[in-house]
Amino acid sequence: MFDALTQRLGAAVDTLRGRGRLTDENISDTLRQVRMALLEADVALPVVKSFIASVKERALGAEVAKSLTPGQVFIKILHDELARTMGEGTRALDLRAEPPVVVLLAGLQGTGKTTTAAKLARLIREQYKKRVLLVSCDVYRPAAITQLERLASQVGVGFAAESSGAPVAIAAAALAQARRELYDVLLVDTAGRLHVDEEMMREAQAIAKAVLPHETLFVVDSMAGQDAVNAARAFSAALELTGIVLTKADGDARGGAALSVRAVTGKPILYLGLGEKVDALEPFHPDRVAARILGMGDVVGLVEQVQSQVDQDKAQALATKIAKGKGFDFFDLREQLQQIEAMGGLSAVIDKLPAQLAQAASGSSQFSERDAKRKIAIINSMTPRERRRPELIDGSRRRRIAAGAGVQVQDVNRLLKEFLQMQKVMKQFSKGGIRGLMRRLGPRLPPGMGR
Repeated sequence: MFDALTQRLGAAVDTLRGRGRLTDENISDTLRQVRMALLEADVALPVVKSFIASVKERALGAEVAKSLTPGQVFIKILHDELARTMGEGTRALDLRAEPPVVVLLAGLQGTGKTTTAAKLARLIREQYKKRVLLVSCDVYRPAAITQLERLASQVGVGFAAESSGAPVAIAAAALAQARRELYDVLLVDTAGRLHVDEEMMREAQAIAKAVLPHETLFVVDSMAGQDAVNAARAFSAALELTGIVLTKADGDARGGAALSVRAVTGKPILYLGLGEKVDALEPFHPDRVAARILGMGDVVGLVEQVQSQVDQDKAQALATKIAKGKGFDFFDLREQLQQIEAMGGLSAVIDKLPAQLAQAASGSSQFSERDAKRKIAIINSMTPRERRRPELIDGSRRRRIAAGAGVQVQDVNRLLKEFLQMQKVMKQFSKGGIRGLMRRLGPRLPPGMGR
């Protein structure tokens, strides 16, 4: 989401490289570029003005530490101010109230409220261990109620099936059902419009009055730009908002909404929606997002994602298998590729790497999203015996596998060649671990490594 902003800010900071100290002149030159980068990213003008003033105040007279350059000092200041603008610290969903706790979702049509409702329901069920009931008050959009009902079934939560009557009556009936059936949380998905209008606001206010939500979350599309700021002002004035969910953060948005909405509403961003899958929702960490904007990546977030989404037992079993020299086969490779897919694909992983590593990974043919899916299709086209014993795959088998996967024979040949290289590396691990592998690599390693 922040690629363009990252590039512009990186170019701005580059102008400070080689300077002995931060001065009024070079700070002003750099801040002009930062201002343009923020405006091009659709950050609201008042937010830009406040941000630039805060950075300038901190940067002027800042002493350069012995081990730092002016560029590094300035990046630290930018990072701190970006994090402060987007909110300090991370706040989880507050469910500390007498059940059923009501969580109301509001926002414009097309922002992803319905999908977000299902994502939140799944998160509450799995992380908070609560019984959740979903209800849709959107009687205007065709199939909106059916969509939420299917999503509720998919994530394993309850659904209030009342679909007739006015939206306020539907919400009230769902609250009564939640009390009667002893649900812990009621998630209310309200209707949206393409633009802010008085009728929508009155309806949202009436629903809020009927169910008295403990949390009222404003769902906003990160690709909306200045429209997101205008909608945020309107909803903030009409409802007692408690937090924000920023959706479609995996797209090519310019990122201005993340910087603007928090400042406009004064409410914290709680979650980022990163795709259509029901598990594509992650807590919003201002400091980590600021680091990603500045090209530092989010390695901590990546580690947490691996720990939560990668099957640790299978990973340990593979490590033990390799250590015992039992060989690495196509079953193992497919498992690794599928686990990357479960993390949102290679692009989601690369997005959290520092800029230089991300650029190198993106430029490699082996880090192609389509290539990963193609490899899985090829492996699926093999027989179980072929996956365990790739040496059996001769010319006729390669043609059959290619036809079954819908690819060219050259694609099968390329995968087999890459797999043989992987097998060699895995064998080195089984013969003395990492040190044994480093010794065998010999002159290709930098001096001193492997000793």
